[in-house]
Amino acid sequence: MIYTLTFSPAVDYVVDVDNLKIGAINRTKNEIFMPGGKGINVSIVLSNLGIKSKALGFVGGFSGEFIKDELKKKNIETDFVDVDGITRINMKIRSSEESAINGMGPILNDEDINKLVEKLKILNKEDYLIISGKIPASVSNNEFENILRVASENGARIVVDTEGKMLLTSLKYNPFLIKPNKEELEGLFNVTINSDLDIEVYAKKLLDKGAKNVIVSLGSDGAILVNNETVCKLAAPKGDAKNTVGAGDSLLAGFIYAYITSQDMQKALKFAIAAGSATAFSDGLASKEDINAYINIFNKLII
Repeated sequence: MIYTLTFSPAVDYVVDVDNLKIGAINRTKNEIFMPGGKGINVSIVLSNLGIKSKALGFVGGFSGEFIKDELKKKNIETDFVDVDGITRINMKIRSSEESAINGMGPILNDEDINKLVEKLKILNKEDYLIISGKIPASVSNNEFENILRVASENGARIVVDTEGKMLLTSLKYNPFLIKPNKEELEGLFNVTINSDLDIEVYAKKLLDKGAKNVIVSLGSDGAILVNNETVCKLAAPKGDAKNTVGAGDSLLAGFIYAYITSQDMQKALKFAIAAGSATAFSDGLASKEDINAYINIFNKLII
């Protein structure tokens, strides 16, 4: 089973407004409510690909119930920890310019974290745990480390897509995969990266610290996979980006899907780039049909 863990799920409220005016009443001409959060995005794309996953995390209030209901409609299993407070609502305003207001979300306490840890004790070597998104400040480094320890004790493969100190903390538990982008990789080592060779050098430092595979996502330039056997760069197809939100999550979902079904890292990277592109070039998260279309468009593989 694939488990996705989103510490701070959200309801994404997207509105279209003609000529937004600050300090005045504005009327929407279109509005959409969607479940959001990086791990939830991964679960949705996996579902679009016909792969089951179970979404974990922390939800509360009416907005938390909305997320549960919407994921159920998409045939995604959930096992959230119910917490005090209200799951955050992120508002995106699309007008002549695009603006966003992101909510804070509930503060997690020790009891909330312990409930999650209990849920993770059933994981075994047949399972993947994908931890995606920023870790809230209310979760201590020790608590996050305990989550990693419990998940890995019985051999579950851990995938981490977060940033900074928490990403570095995960390395002692030998994650199967980590996915920093170029800017996050620079931040981890306090350097400026100027070339693919620089990316390879610093990705290998992450391997030395414990990661088994590193994918460095490069946005419109594709991605680079680094492990102890290979360094593989795949360029992305060209197009007009409509929706960069969720592209990295789609890349991650595509990689896990393709690796599970093929056990081939290079094929998985190709599928991952296609999935990220399918989201970037559409108005929503990648569909299986769009991903397959992009796989057929490009085959530029640089070793």
